[in-house]
Amino acid sequence: MRLLGLAVLAMLCASQVSAQEPEATDVTTDAIQTFIDALPRDRVSDRPIRVVDVTGDYRVGVYGVYRPQSVPGGANKHEVNATEIYYMLSGAGTLVTGGTLLPEGGAIPGTSARSPGIEDGVSRRISAGDVVIIPGHTPHWWSELESDIEYLIFRPDPDNRLQLK
Repeated sequence: MRLLGLAVLAMLCASQVSAQEPEATDVTTDAIQTFIDALPRDRVSDRPIRVVDVTGDYRVGVYGVYRPQSVPGGANKHEVNATEIYYMLSGAGTLVTGGTLLPEGGAIPGTSARSPGIEDGVSRRISAGDVVIIPGHTPHWWSELESDIEYLIFRPDPDNRLQLK
């Protein structure tokens, strides 16, 4: 009987340990820089470093972005509830947010609209160390780059659209 009690206790302890989820996910500075250094240099690259479930209610993605000064990007508006939080790692440029896509952009596969620019938006110079929060459904556009830029995008995703990585 004592042996049976120990066996049941061992099974309960094992199931409790395996049922626990990790409390945090970390991405080191070295991992981020290695990831960004490996991105293509001939185009805008916006790729996931990690995407995780958070409390089962939504996902959060950490994306690395390399944007070369020589490759102009258009304005876009993501038709989703996910907010984008930019953290600039290096370089500088002018980011325009809000306003209206001009001329009105067409839909692209997925959940975004594109345009060559924005009218009546708010322009701001962004450089290393700056943070910008861009709510879902908000037009945004790098209207000018002073250099190549590297940044992280944190994407809280309440609709679980982001693929886990």
